[in-house]
Amino acid sequence: MRVPLFIAKFSRYEYWPWWLFYLPVLPYWLYLAVKNKSLAYFTVANPGIELGGFYGESKTEILSLIDKQYLPKAISIDNSNNFSDILARMKEIDLTYPVIAKPDVGERGNQVTLIHNQHELILYHVKSKSKYIIQEYIDYEIELGVLYSRMPDLQKGKLTSITLKEFLSVMGDGKSTILELMQKSLRARFQIDRISLELDDEMNNILKEGEVKLLEPIGNHCRGTKFIDNNFLISEKLNEVFDEICLPIKGFYYGRFDLKVKSIEDLYQGKNIRIMELNGASSEPGHIYDPSLTLNKAYKDLLSHWKRLADISKGNMKLGFKPVSFLLIIKSYWKFVVLKK
Repeated sequence: MRVPLFIAKFSRYEYWPWWLFYLPVLPYWLYLAVKNKSLAYFTVANPGIELGGFYGESKTEILSLIDKQYLPKAISIDNSNNFSDILARMKEIDLTYPVIAKPDVGERGNQVTLIHNQHELILYHVKSKSKYIIQEYIDYEIELGVLYSRMPDLQKGKLTSITLKEFLSVMGDGKSTILELMQKSLRARFQIDRISLELDDEMNNILKEGEVKLLEPIGNHCRGTKFIDNNFLISEKLNEVFDEICLPIKGFYYGRFDLKVKSIEDLYQGKNIRIMELNGASSEPGHIYDPSLTLNKAYKDLLSHWKRLADISKGNMKLGFKPVSFLLIIKSYWKFVVLKK
């Protein structure tokens, strides 16, 4: 008998609403706030990023701080731009389909879309209500979330979380439709309504035995991606690779890179790395959502990262940086979340 979806949602913490997951550890966050004499202490963790990269920061502005050798080709678009100008700009940098379109300010994969052709891009442009990015689609198979941090008075940082992203897919058995295969998978079941709108009649196709159907090309946890703990990859050599990437980024000390790389060998050599996004103070250590981790272990790792964030913030406050008013945090959340609903 299949477990009802609303019950299954609470059988594993990775499916919990974000506020429910964080609720038990809120007292520790308040403790760190009191210790640092500010409810917004984390906004000085990255002085070079608006609000430290907690919320409402521009992806375009953050990516502009990173050496171009690590970046996909991309252009920033205002929704008032003439579409012919957009096509001209794409042609200028040889940005061809497929591409990724995503809001310049956004969270948790909202409105991130794989665009296959001009028609789809026109539809995205028409629906877009704010500034967005058109980014080269990198087809490397390996996508990682890599969390890096460095104390402000040191020239060496360290990696504390590496998460491998396994995209949502189903494997055929020669007799079941895509819909039936999704119904058999707990992870896929949560995405049936959304995927059905995208695949339409294709949901009734029967996959050959062993045939894999990729259902979601965007590596986001909220869209069915499985996060796998790959912390075993952390080494002094890899720390040095990310020191080389991060040290030139002015005012950056704590954050998670969402990147693709051709191979793990290339990762250790610092080549064929493409950084799609860099998140700041609000970055989670993605490996805590690995299904094999216990809730206690997840909380332990999360709190250790919060302490690291607080230590970095304290170090920057000693250098003269001051946290913003917590009211500004509330206003930012209201502007970019509440008003956009």
